[in-house]
Amino acid sequence: MNIAFLYNVRRSCPDPKDYRNQIEGDFDDPTTIRWLIKHLKNLGFNVFPIEADEKAYLKLYKIRKKIDLAFNYSEGKNGKDRELQIPTILEILKIPYTGSSPLSQGLILDKAKAKEVFVANNIPTPLFQLFKTGNEAFNKRIKFPVIVKPNAEGSSMGITNKSIAYNEKEMIGKVKIILNNFKEPVLVEPFLGGREFSIAMLGNPPEILPIIEPDHTKLPKKYHNFDSLEVKWYFEEEGNQNYLTCPAKIEKNLQKKLNEICYAVWDAIEIKDLCRIDIRCDDKENPFVLEVNSPPGLIPPEVSLTSYFPLAARKAGIAYEALLSKIINAALRRYK
Repeated sequence: MNIAFLYNVRRSCPDPKDYRNQIEGDFDDPTTIRWLIKHLKNLGFNVFPIEADEKAYLKLYKIRKKIDLAFNYSEGKNGKDRELQIPTILEILKIPYTGSSPLSQGLILDKAKAKEVFVANNIPTPLFQLFKTGNEAFNKRIKFPVIVKPNAEGSSMGITNKSIAYNEKEMIGKVKIILNNFKEPVLVEPFLGGREFSIAMLGNPPEILPIIEPDHTKLPKKYHNFDSLEVKWYFEEEGNQNYLTCPAKIEKNLQKKLNEICYAVWDAIEIKDLCRIDIRCDDKENPFVLEVNSPPGLIPPEVSLTSYFPLAARKAGIAYEALLSKIINAALRRYK
């Protein structure tokens, strides 16, 4: 089989002190891309690596008749709807691909739009407000403390240890910093104080892989108890693997709620093949969906042992190359 591998490469590591250096943070470093290609080749595929930039369409057009499937690991390059760019190109060229459709990818990237879909489908998600200028009247129903984040970024970009605000003045200041640096709307929602879960889903229909729970009690005192950029990019990668519990210890009633919520999200957004859903509980252990990650990070174990989706797969007894194979086969079955 001939596989087109679509990706975006990052040129520098995100710096929590410099928002300008976080713009490409959702991309993958060159080492990750090289290892991913190597693993796909180990599975016996002929791999055509294509960076998802301005020339991607031309490259795909030239080889479109050779390609049996595209493995879409791209984030897209420019604009607020960038994650739907490659799926749209693949649709135009009639190339089968892994992952969700352009519409689904667009909704997933736009956190506020995704939350509107959740609300319409009675899926619990925190009350939120979208700021486009920083001058909007604040919705007083949203209670402090709040967390301030870019509306259309992944991998904790723009979500640092300084992202929590305790009053309106502090919140507006943080909103304007995000607006000025990311040039996109800003999402504000209550900061929930309960447990957090990262839930990987694989296949069609999907199975839920062992759930990951970060243990915030293990964080240094200088960090707030959430997965900020500092925590995900530095603390976790310093070998603090016992910070992540997988499978999480969850009592039956909460497990049932989490499962029902995840399947409801999958159906509402019409996700395909794979995703990872982030859920946070309030102090009474009521779960709320924060966001969906698609494509989820798939960093190979040679590069990181804390990449969430491969970690959940390993706990389910699925080795890395077997995971890639399952993703590909899940997509192929949809096109038969």
